[in-house]
Amino acid sequence: MSFQLIAYTWLAIAVIVHFTMFRVTAPFGRHTTDSWGPTMDNRLAWFVMESPSLLIMAYFLFFGKNSFESYAWVLFMLWIGHYVNRTLIYPLRIKPTPKRMPVVIAASAVCFNLVNAGLNGYYLAELAPVEKYGSAWLASPQFWLGGLLFVVGLYINLRSDHILIHLRKPGETGYKLPQGFLFKYVASPNLFGEIVEWSGFALMAWNLPALTFMVWTLANLVPRAKNHYDWNLKNIPGYPKERKVVFPFLY
Repeated sequence: MSFQLIAYTWLAIAVIVHFTMFRVTAPFGRHTTDSWGPTMDNRLAWFVMESPSLLIMAYFLFFGKNSFESYAWVLFMLWIGHYVNRTLIYPLRIKPTPKRMPVVIAASAVCFNLVNAGLNGYYLAELAPVEKYGSAWLASPQFWLGGLLFVVGLYINLRSDHILIHLRKPGETGYKLPQGFLFKYVASPNLFGEIVEWSGFALMAWNLPALTFMVWTLANLVPRAKNHYDWNLKNIPGYPKERKVVFPFLY
């Protein structure tokens, strides 16, 4: 099977998953349930399921044929920087919780990250023409606009995560209403930040694998945000109905 056919097949699967996730809520975080089989520690699960994205891209950066023959290493470093936080820092920042993650969810996330990192890393290191990411690319509006979106999305994601992590004081239990920043406008600004971030990456990279990852980000996170929004309306008294799901002022 050709590389392009694999990528287009992966895109088609993303569309199917997108509509499925509006009907099936992934059982982790506030949606945790024991009905999905064996579970594992929440923080360990985050480390396990995000590690492939970090390790695969690091491998292709240092051992790929063309990784340092152009400025493609910039894209590698942006990806790796995101997943250093998601794999190593974020799991240590979140508070220990009795809520555990089903092993099947962690395993599916491992598969998801294997494919996404594999497609993007292999393309950048082995298939991308060296001239595609040359000095002209660094000076292009595509590079600067995409980079700006990536940085803005990363900031939104990190700040929103910080608010959520410090939502409860020591000893407090239950879920509290997040306030401030973009929580004024949407239920899940952390997810909105990731969407902006990887849309910027796709614009910078301007290749099929980066597009597939952007589509998968939307396919996963938009339904996830809708699940959060519906849960908030049901479980948080007085939840502001004027807040949107994930895109400020739109949805």
